[in-house]
Amino acid sequence: MASLSLRGIYKKYPGGVVAVSDVNLEIRDKEFIVLVGPSGCGKSTTLRMIAGLEEISEGELYIGDRLVNDIAPKDRDIAMVFQNYALYPHMTVFENMAFGLKLRKVPKDEIARKVEEAARILDLTPLLNRKPKAMSGGQRQRVALGRAIVRNPQVFLLDEPLSNLDAKLRAQMRTEIALLHKRLGTTFIYVTHDQTEAMTMGDRIVVMKGGFVQQIDTPQNLYETPCNKFVAGFLGSPQMNFIDATLIYRDGQYVVQFGSGDTKTSRGVKYEVVLPQSKITPDLEHYIDKEVVMGIRPENVHDEPQYLASATTGIVKCNVEITELMGAEVYLYLECEGSKITARVSPKSTARPQDEIDVVFDAEAIHLFDKETEKTIIN
Repeated sequence: MASLSLRGIYKKYPGGVVAVSDVNLEIRDKEFIVLVGPSGCGKSTTLRMIAGLEEISEGELYIGDRLVNDIAPKDRDIAMVFQNYALYPHMTVFENMAFGLKLRKVPKDEIARKVEEAARILDLTPLLNRKPKAMSGGQRQRVALGRAIVRNPQVFLLDEPLSNLDAKLRAQMRTEIALLHKRLGTTFIYVTHDQTEAMTMGDRIVVMKGGFVQQIDTPQNLYETPCNKFVAGFLGSPQMNFIDATLIYRDGQYVVQFGSGDTKTSRGVKYEVVLPQSKITPDLEHYIDKEVVMGIRPENVHDEPQYLASATTGIVKCNVEITELMGAEVYLYLECEGSKITARVSPKSTARPQDEIDVVFDAEAIHLFDKETEKTIIN
């Protein structure tokens, strides 16, 4: 099996278009790593450079200890699974899975053994004589995976393999691919724009935007300690709430103020969240009396009576615009002093559209971001 090393990788197109800029990434042997980001962020281009389908403009790519910049795709010992399956419609499942091995002049008995083994792993044995048109999207995707497995590659590359499937099948296939990774013990590099896939499948996630790597970390660390506002907003569903605010220092405490309150005219309401001691860092001193962006995740906005009764700071009056019952939880879409806020609360919540309710922001879960650079001040 193999580790991968991307060192200062760039992809530049004619006309000065830079699709990928200075990607530095060390992928461990047998790791499941996910490249995630919005459309056009460079994740698929990066994957295609690893595969050898795109030429690397600058930098070095190593698979194991071997520099592969100038090595043809077929000689890199990788297998790629595409979004559109790329199956041959006139061939059976068996023939599709065996095709690459036939090209390599692998003996027939060995081809049969490898295809049957892959079919068993992927539960495709009853379908080996079918053609793709007689199969569902999920079955076709498993055939595409099977075609990659039979080659026993050092590295699997998967380019948005589930995006053509419906939501239920996508969730099922996520589990199947994660189990397949554990069974095969091979390095997987997986590209998606779906942050749920990234969070549930990856050992580590590479978040990309505009051709640049924003942050590389475990799903939990990315969620809890994003390095900037983009990462904070991209990961999490519903996404993090962002509110324009001002940081002040009063009576030995750092206080985040927001709302349209004007003490001179008594118009609007000014709300406050006193930052707990666990959030205090030396950097905060530089932001006193400056505008910042406060972030708080929906699950840290509470309307339950026990939270409101015990809260000493961060109580906010909101208007309920929409409620969504999700079964085990309710999403409240709120408006507060011009800011839109989403709360994820208990299904026992009594809030209804047009209600005016109090919610409390968990001060321990506040994030602050620099308004200009969007870099994280505190997590």
